[in-house]
Amino acid sequence: MTDVPLSFEDLAAARRRWIDDVLRPWCRQASQKQLLQAAAEWLDLAGRVDISATLWTWAWERFPVLTHTDMPGVNETHLVQITLRNGTIEIGFPDSRLSVRGAIVLIQRDADTGGTVHAGPFSIDDIAAVELC
Repeated sequence: MTDVPLSFEDLAAARRRWIDDVLRPWCRQASQKQLLQAAAEWLDLAGRVDISATLWTWAWERFPVLTHTDMPGVNETHLVQITLRNGTIEIGFPDSRLSVRGAIVLIQRDADTGGTVHAGPFSIDDIAAVELC
């Protein structure tokens, strides 16, 4: 027989351990397809929480420079270099508003006009590495 929490505090601590030790690490390694499946059942898995602040933020934590501990989603404040699995390198600022459902969009400076352009979206599965510039 497994240990059954005897108090609310025990129950809450067990839930927190499961989130920290199982759910959050799973998000950091799951494929985009798996993440989209989890998104459809997120209320059952994680409870009534903001999917952007949990599932997708935790998934992007596999690239620590893309997240900030006090902010949900991707961190837009740093210029990053993304290396895709095919060897392509993209440099820009993450656009949190457009980076949804396991795909990231970068804001880049247009060399010809001096304006901005978007690159992506790039699937979380296609990204090999992310570094600060």
